[in-house]
Amino acid sequence: MTESSNQSGRTVHIRTYGCQMNVRDSEAIGALLVRHGYRLEKNEADADVVLVNTCSVRGKAEDKALGKLRLVVADKVTRPGRKVGAAGCMVQRLGATILKKVKGLDFAAGTHRLSALPAMIDAVYAGRGPLVDTGELEQEAESLTGHPDGTLSAFVNILLGCDRHCAYCIVPAVRGREWSRPAENVLAEVQALAAQGCREITLLGQSVISYGLKNQVWPDGYHSPKEFLEPLPRLLEAVSAVPGVRRIRFTSGHPSGCTAELARAMAEVPGVCDHLHLPVQSGSDAVLKRMRRGYTAEDYLGAVRRLRKAVPTLALTSDVIVGFPGESEADFDATRRLMDEAAFDNAFIFKYSPREGTPAAAWVDDVTDEDKARRNRVLLEDQDRRGQALNEATIGREVSVLVEGPSLRNKERWAGRSSTNKIVIFDPSESVHVGDIVTVCIGRVGPQVLYGTLKGKSYS
Repeated sequence: MTESSNQSGRTVHIRTYGCQMNVRDSEAIGALLVRHGYRLEKNEADADVVLVNTCSVRGKAEDKALGKLRLVVADKVTRPGRKVGAAGCMVQRLGATILKKVKGLDFAAGTHRLSALPAMIDAVYAGRGPLVDTGELEQEAESLTGHPDGTLSAFVNILLGCDRHCAYCIVPAVRGREWSRPAENVLAEVQALAAQGCREITLLGQSVISYGLKNQVWPDGYHSPKEFLEPLPRLLEAVSAVPGVRRIRFTSGHPSGCTAELARAMAEVPGVCDHLHLPVQSGSDAVLKRMRRGYTAEDYLGAVRRLRKAVPTLALTSDVIVGFPGESEADFDATRRLMDEAAFDNAFIFKYSPREGTPAAAWVDDVTDEDKARRNRVLLEDQDRRGQALNEATIGREVSVLVEGPSLRNKERWAGRSSTNKIVIFDPSESVHVGDIVTVCIGRVGPQVLYGTLKGKSYS
């Protein structure tokens, strides 16, 4: 589609479902639309255009997005002239059939064509709809680099797509082949963010530890002061050197990339947080093999030990699937044992559901809904106990907290995050502002939250 420019001052409300990658896409879509003359509207009821950014990772995520789209389309009768669109993974998966699932939808753009959204919206207002564009695989990262103003913590895409092809996962089909952004482009985006006051950078990739393994990302002759040879450790070092960047995170991980050099980077590079999200999915070797995860339980635990040897304070979070086809009680018990041994600070537990278009969808879904629900509940209870015990060890300790502002649940108190990615609640002070890094002494804890007393401001 050709370049467009909205001359009418139309407003757009963006609703996001799914992972951090989707959140980042929505931010970038919003910035792109602003550059084309649109205005972002927080209140859906007041928007001229409602855009739903969709997720396909589970059937429930698609059902939520479809339900939302149908409601907004139905409400068009009270809003003459409003346009409703969809974007993202579900659009990429469904293609033009989304128009049959959501009667009255005006436009839809897949993950490969997000940069076409301004022109698509202009086209439907000109009467050339409905439109669906999933396009060919394109690397759009450099067209989608904008961020909201005043961002304290920002996601920065460094790796697009995924080549792992796990048996249950639709991501390679909707996100495309793995491709790493050139380091100079990533650093330019980080430098722009830091100049605007951003303090914390999270480097994003579906399997972020694969950064730079499929295409060249560093120019010939680049020298790493710490003599890192692997692309991701080099990038962590370079981002750390950007003035104003105080914290660096990267997600999601894979045990195959938890090398000694990455562990050294996490230990030595200033600002790299002592937290990693490292999905395990199962503790059973048989299930892991059927999932096509590419590692054994011992491989995973070996990666954990390697990282914790270098970073003893490392907080580890993970994803786990229960009820994968063929998962026995013995397999489930192996997962419980691994989770205890890995000592996860938090874990996101999902009940398996088949995704059309994946290899596992053709297999018999032979674990009953009752067993899936029970296993899910058991792991959540285990994790609450584990999280409580790990957090109790922080009582009386001082932690460094990046101040985010008033707590969502109690506006009389303030909240921030520790380097280990724990939510920390504390009483405010007139001398403390959003974006400060402060010291908080922990007095009490819950399974996922720390509560403490402000001890002082480390630096602004």
